[in-house]
Amino acid sequence: MKRTIIASLFLVIACKEEKKEINNVTEPQQIEEKVVLNNESNEAEDAKRWLEKSIIDYFKADIGNGEKNMQKITTKDYFDYKTDAMNVDMDVDGSLTEKEFQDKWKSKFDTRKAGVGVGFLITAQDWNKIEVGSCELKSSSKDEYVFSIVLRDDGFKAKYPSVIKVIKENGSFLIADVLQDRPKEN
Repeated sequence: MKRTIIASLFLVIACKEEKKEINNVTEPQQIEEKVVLNNESNEAEDAKRWLEKSIIDYFKADIGNGEKNMQKITTKDYFDYKTDAMNVDMDVDGSLTEKEFQDKWKSKFDTRKAGVGVGFLITAQDWNKIEVGSCELKSSSKDEYVFSIVLRDDGFKAKYPSVIKVIKENGSFLIADVLQDRPKEN
């Protein structure tokens, strides 16, 4: 009987110590989750600052280097897609019909929001000074950030709303998609 009581005491003491260890392990994990969430919000802020600066720099740059400047801030897929969209039904080498364009890209992009026949980021061909009117984070996931953005050109009294997806790839941010509505016809 004495052996049973002593064995029971050891068992109770061992269980109490094991509970303490479990509690100690749980607390650092909770702290780590808070740090990860904080880092994600910092990443989103970094993506936002990068996007705003890249847009301003793109419109300040030499127009003759527009294609090269666009390539620097976009993914290869998006660059190819938007180039095709801008050239739909144009009389240039490699231009596609609208149906060919949709068939080619519908599996990767929302071709209804491609901005067919209009420029990169804005629908106008001419502008005075493009500025970022607003840039709000709509959603984010690991290395992907979606912003609702309005670009404005006060000289032409124009606003250009769009939704822009930014991804982090190889340590740098790139535009992976721009959802643009077609310009309204008069």
